[in-house]
Amino acid sequence: MIERVDLSSAVSNAVCTSSNANRCVTSVRAASPKSATTSNTFWYGSLRETTRRAAVIALLATAGGEMASVGAAPIARPNIVLMMADDMGYECVGANGSTFYQTPHLDRLARSGMRFEHCYSQPICTPSRNQIMTGRYNTRNYVRFGLLHPREITFGNVMKQAGYRTCVVGKWQLKGGVNGPRGFGFDEYCLWQLTRRPTRYPNPGLEINGTEVDYRKGEYGPDLVSDYLVDFIKRHQQGPFFAYYPMILPHWPFQPTPDSADWDPQERKEWPRRKWNRKHFREMVAYADKLVGKVDNTLRELGIRENTLLIFTCDNGTYKGITSPFRGKPVRGGKGSTPNAGTHVPMIASWPGTIPSGGVTQDLIDFSDLLPTLAEAGGGQLPTDRKIDGRSFLPQLKGQPGNPRDWVFCWYQRNGKRDGNVKRFARNQNYKLYHDGRFFHIPTDELEKRGLTPDQIDTTRAAVRDQLKAVIDTLYAEEGSFPYKREAAADRSGKNKKKKKKNA
Repeated sequence: MIERVDLSSAVSNAVCTSSNANRCVTSVRAASPKSATTSNTFWYGSLRETTRRAAVIALLATAGGEMASVGAAPIARPNIVLMMADDMGYECVGANGSTFYQTPHLDRLARSGMRFEHCYSQPICTPSRNQIMTGRYNTRNYVRFGLLHPREITFGNVMKQAGYRTCVVGKWQLKGGVNGPRGFGFDEYCLWQLTRRPTRYPNPGLEINGTEVDYRKGEYGPDLVSDYLVDFIKRHQQGPFFAYYPMILPHWPFQPTPDSADWDPQERKEWPRRKWNRKHFREMVAYADKLVGKVDNTLRELGIRENTLLIFTCDNGTYKGITSPFRGKPVRGGKGSTPNAGTHVPMIASWPGTIPSGGVTQDLIDFSDLLPTLAEAGGGQLPTDRKIDGRSFLPQLKGQPGNPRDWVFCWYQRNGKRDGNVKRFARNQNYKLYHDGRFFHIPTDELEKRGLTPDQIDTTRAAVRDQLKAVIDTLYAEEGSFPYKREAAADRSGKNKKKKKKNA
């Protein structure tokens, strides 16, 4: 059964280790359920809502309840690590054809596994995080930026119900009070920006299993959260474990990493926009790749790499202020926009001995597909009381035909309002249709500057357009069933309450 959310239990021990001698080893125990850091509320501010959500999850998991097994045959239970970089578009990976960015560890993963040519995210952070975690399109569950509704069931819940030890490290951005990650199925967490917003890079402020920890000895935020992940893997190497690693890098502010010549361990502030530059973004991409290698190498050193499915992707395109040379032309970042530069993201999957090495697939993948894929790989179950839009691509990973999708869909409105500013589109590998009728041939118009004119739409293109229009019309008709009231999304996570805090 999916474990009920125990809101009054003490927080278990968590150990945050570091390979650097000057970094602390933090042991955290939050014993009192009344402390601000172990509050009995999510962002929703209601114990009633939290209890109801827990009850729904428990009910769905009971024998004969509304849960659907994804795979019929017995499945070996691999460890699973899902890594998602922040604002690092398709053009930033060497295996995709970049010679400007250095990503040797990602390139190694691609050689040992499968690279996806057509993976699509949402245009910006929170919409992508909601979709990847729940397997559902934003039209069904997106309230507003920075939130995930507490009634949603995530891959954390699904994998925990399947018997996995679960952990999330990195960037959360979904509020939820300090209990948020646990309510969404994660046994442990080490996160930046859970209920506060301190610095993220030099001398950061993190939240570790209910306690705020401020670092002041030259530590680097991405190192600290990856150290926690490595420690989690070592403690649970007997498996199975599921680790979700939404990385902090390489999101702005663009500033030096510990590998940069101008790194300053005494820096206490995030750099202002006027100091950002492409040089440091490039170095941050390299450091993100280094941390991918750190996790990969840990799995290899422990002898569990062949029993671990490792997936890497990114939440959206590169920041708009960054232009990168790619395949002989400049590519301007498109974060926050719906063309390819905002939604076409890298994806690599590696599972030695299971995924054939060196594979490249043209199959369409969107972020709703991750939850069903992970569930099938781990023998998990999907809730059947709600629509899950994704479909598993595990068969394709194993070299089988599978059931590839014919289209991907995007519903995008940053503030969540259901109004005339919503952008809806459906697309396949070559064509893209917006709800207002704009129709593009992407290989010849990647920036979407020239829509196809009637005389350019032959019978073949017309058939594609009609198929994509049917997708948009069907999903538009379902928007009326949106279950959450926007007024219920006020953030009442207790930001102004006294919190338990530690200095490292």
